[in-house]
Amino acid sequence: MPEVPVLDAVEARVLGVLIEKELTTPDQYPLSLNALAAGCNQKSNRDPVLALSEHDVRSALERLRMQQLAGAVQPAGGRVERWRHNAREVLAATEKDCAVLAELLLRGPQQPGELRGRAARMRPIETLEELEALLAPLCERGLAKKLAPEPGSRAPRFAQRLSPDAHPAPVAAAGGGDPEVEILRRRVAELEAELARAKDEIRRILGQR
Repeated sequence: MPEVPVLDAVEARVLGVLIEKELTTPDQYPLSLNALAAGCNQKSNRDPVLALSEHDVRSALERLRMQQLAGAVQPAGGRVERWRHNAREVLAATEKDCAVLAELLLRGPQQPGELRGRAARMRPIETLEELEALLAPLCERGLAKKLAPEPGSRAPRFAQRLSPDAHPAPVAAAGGGDPEVEILRRRVAELEAELARAKDEIRRILGQR
């Protein structure tokens, strides 16, 4: 069984976007650095919304390359370097597995109904039973996990396990649904991304010495 890679929040966003764009806009894939940064920062189908620089994205790509999860290609006749993912090979995953994982990487924990509808924009997942048949082995292999229902809900949620920092668990609050808790959760995610960028900058500076 392949070892489960551990990603930081920026790496998780980059990998999720590479998978998403391959499956939804194959004519534009592999992606240029500019297109990849735009995909990481888009406001739809993303939680949290981030503001990553091209330097942030390139640094994450280099770390993904070290784990063999991403690689650069130079199209024939093209001058712009483009990037692709290797998730299927490294994770021994199908296209539908990758669609489910990408959705969890991009938007965080979701109920089965939400997850099926959103992942189906990448690859058809016709029923909840089909989704469950995909999730079960992903959970067994340590790529995903089942979470308890949120307060006031009966439906369980599912989350990816590649990047624990990508979607920090919300602070528990009596009554649930507190908007201040949601703001705090988003702020923690933003701080995690800022910390990753600061670490990248420190590595870059030390590498120049």
